[in-house]
Amino acid sequence: MTQIALITGASRGLGAAIALALAPTHHIVAVARTIGGLEELDDRIRALGGTATLAPMDVTVDEAMATLCRGIHDRWGKVDVWAHAAIHAAPLTPAQMIDARDWDKSMSINLEAARRLIAYVAPLLGTSGRALFFDDPHGGEKFFGSYGTSKAAQIALARSWAAETVKTGPKVSVLEPRPMPTATRARFFPGEDRETLTPTADEAKRLLADIGLVSA
Repeated sequence: MTQIALITGASRGLGAAIALALAPTHHIVAVARTIGGLEELDDRIRALGGTATLAPMDVTVDEAMATLCRGIHDRWGKVDVWAHAAIHAAPLTPAQMIDARDWDKSMSINLEAARRLIAYVAPLLGTSGRALFFDDPHGGEKFFGSYGTSKAAQIALARSWAAETVKTGPKVSVLEPRPMPTATRARFFPGEDRETLTPTADEAKRLLADIGLVSA
């Protein structure tokens, strides 16, 4: 039976790397707003001998996510792995100067979309599926008010879901990636030496190997 991996935030960075790492063993359902990024990912998956379904959608749009999950159910009836890598990196700013639009966008993408997707994807995962979230612990650091708060809240939600499903499934994991040369990190640390960071492909394989989804 075909194994299905749903990757939200799949067009670049860690999301794309996770998709590529799973492509040899899973059909990839790749979700992102960037059509060009998804098409490039599809080419790379095909080069590996894998297959993908591209879903150029916005994770903050309820109707779109409901339609996506209904379509997955109708076609495959399940999701074996869901990796949630969609993120909004709001500009760094002092707490008293946070722009309301940046705050609202951070909460919409980083927290509310995760809450909505958990509700929609959980039935597809059933008792044996795996859900993956990726911690980025900037909560409480200076200038990270919007991003750090919304990301920390997302991870708190994921940990609650993990605790609730220990006996019933699905298996929910909060993984801790090493610093990688992603666009998000470059926005936060523009002067950083990117050569010292772990390549996304290597980190994706390490994270997935640690939880037994790929060979080490």
